Amino acid sequence: MAGVPDHIKALAELSPVEDLLLSILRDRLPGIRVKSLVDQHEMFPLVLIRRDPSFGAWSGDTRFTDAARVVINCFAQDPDGDEDAAILSEAVRVVLRDAWLNNVAVPGRGHITRVDMNSSPRRASDWATATGPVQYANLPTGVWRYESIYDIQIRKPRTRPYPLPQ
Repeated sequence: MAGVPDHIKALAELSPVEDLLLSILRDRLPGIRVKSLVDQHEMFPLVLIRRDPSFGAWSGDTRFTDAARVVINCFAQDPDGDEDAAILSEAVRVVLRDAWLNNVAVPGRGHITRVDMNSSPRRASDWATATGPVQYANLPTGVWRYESIYDIQIRKPRTRPYPLPQ
């Protein structure tokens, strides 16, 4: 089966917000699994990034900015899972803020132009209480989840992620 043709890829101006955040958080949280999908048999600690489908904005801005609401879940396992998940949530906030203020650019993905915390990290007992898209009904025993929500604006990379057709 063939992939998406290059001339179609050339139409894309923005890369997915999750891809930019995955790159930034993976780079600055070494030793922590940072993903956008949950494995069937997951390992912890884990940071899970999901774009919330209820919010997004593109106003025809010629600078090609994108705005997204992103739900970030941080998981940690006992014996100190509750405290570890809370600290990991705070570390994520600091990484996102610093990437914004330091204008960290990711080749082919762009950079963050603004980060606003929409909902501060809070302990959530299981997936049934999640505000964003979920994949399970319940967490494994002894795993703690902290959920936070950010409104993030990104700008496209300086060059298109895909070559223009000739």
